[in-house]
Amino acid sequence: MREKIKDTDYFSLYALFDGVYAAIAKSGQGAWSNAGIVDLGEELLIFDSFATPSAAYALRKHAEEMTGKKVKYLINSHYHGDHVFGNQAFADTTIISTSLTRKWFEDKNNIVDLQTEIEETEDYLNKLGKQIELTTDRVLKASLTNQYKEMTAILKDLPTMELVLPTVLFEEKMVIEGSKRKVELHCFGGGHTPSDTFMYLSQEKVGFMGDLVTVDLHLPIYDPEEFCAILKKVKLLDIETVVPGHGYPGGSELVFTLEKYLCFLIENTKVAVRNGVPFEVFVSNLEIPNEYAEWKGVNGIKGNLSKVYAFYEC
Repeated sequence: MREKIKDTDYFSLYALFDGVYAAIAKSGQGAWSNAGIVDLGEELLIFDSFATPSAAYALRKHAEEMTGKKVKYLINSHYHGDHVFGNQAFADTTIISTSLTRKWFEDKNNIVDLQTEIEETEDYLNKLGKQIELTTDRVLKASLTNQYKEMTAILKDLPTMELVLPTVLFEEKMVIEGSKRKVELHCFGGGHTPSDTFMYLSQEKVGFMGDLVTVDLHLPIYDPEEFCAILKKVKLLDIETVVPGHGYPGGSELVFTLEKYLCFLIENTKVAVRNGVPFEVFVSNLEIPNEYAEWKGVNGIKGNLSKVYAFYEC
C-alpha cells in the first residue's frame, strides 16, 4: 500500500502500511530529502529530519496529530545537512546515529559565526544564480534551480537554526522494540558518506535507506567499493518496499538500479586508470548510457566519475 494521505507545504505523506509512513519531500520547498514515520505502539520514531527546522516542525506536528502519539526517537541516517538540519524540532527526543556520523556532523556542520554563515550562503546563491543563467543544458539547469531553491529555504531558516547532535550512538546494529513493532538500524559501512545508516522493518519488509538509495540522482560517492559492498548486503535482506533518500518509494529494483550505476562507474574507471588514460580524455570518450541521461545532480555524472577516478588513482 502506497497511498498518499496528506499534502503539506514541504512534503507529501504516504501510508506504506498501518503505522508506517513515508514523508516525500516536495522539490525546492525546504525539506530536500525524504523522512519516515513509524508507530512503535506507544510512541513514534522518525527517520531523518529534513533540511530546515521549518520542515521538521511540520513533520513532527503532522506525525503527532495523525497518530495521537508523541515522538520518542529520531534517527539520523548520515551527517549531510539535508537530513539533519531539522534536528532541533526533535531536541527533546532521543536522537540516534552511529558514532562516526555524530563526529562528522559535529565537524562539518558547525556554524562558528552566524553572520559569516549567512554571507557565505548569500554569496553561494549569487554564484549559483549566475550559473543557472548561463547553463543551456536542460537537466543541469533543473538541478541547479532546485539547489538554489533548497539553499534559499535554508538561508531563510539560518537565523533560528540550532544544530542538535545525536545523543545515543551505535556502531553496526541497533534494535528498537515497541509494543506494536520493532525496527532494526543497520550500518554496513560508508558508501555515500563515511557512515550510512538505514532502517529495516522486517515484518513489513520495508527499508528506509537514507541516501544509500536515491532515484534518478547522481548522488555524491564517498567510497565506491564500500558502497557496492553495502548494496550487496542490502539485497540479502527481505525488502519489498524501498524508501529512498531522494525520490519516490519503489521496490527492490531501486537497489539494483543504483548498484548497476555504481558498477558502470567503477568498471569503466578502473580500465582508464589501469591504462593511464588522463581523466579529461577518459570522460570525453566515455559513452554514457541513455538510462542516466535524465538523472539530476549539480555535478552530474562527471562529478562522480571524478571521485571514482581519484579513488582508484591513489
